[in-house]
Amino acid sequence: MIEREYYVYILTSKKDSVLYTGMTNHLGRRVEEHKKKTGSKFTSRYNVNKLVYYEIFSDVRMAIHREKQIKAGSRQKKIDLINSINPEWNDLADKF
Repeated sequence: MIEREYYVYILTSKKDSVLYTGMTNHLGRRVEEHKKKTGSKFTSRYNVNKLVYYEIFSDVRMAIHREKQIKAGSRQKKIDLINSINPEWNDLADKF
């Protein structure tokens, strides 16, 4: 059986003013879609394409649950989450 990976991620705009949380099974492809402005209407409209946070899961249900948790949290909780692993808010897309 092939083990899949699922990603919960947070993107931001160039000025770090807008946050977007999503979930995918192929983070590299999905971030590329956001960068090409084909990822979603929201990210395209607000120029949200800098990957600043992600988590990896082997169970899709856990990934969906985590995405909902993050989305339900306050902006400050999202900022704290990003700062916990990426305090400089560097674009992590190069890893993919």
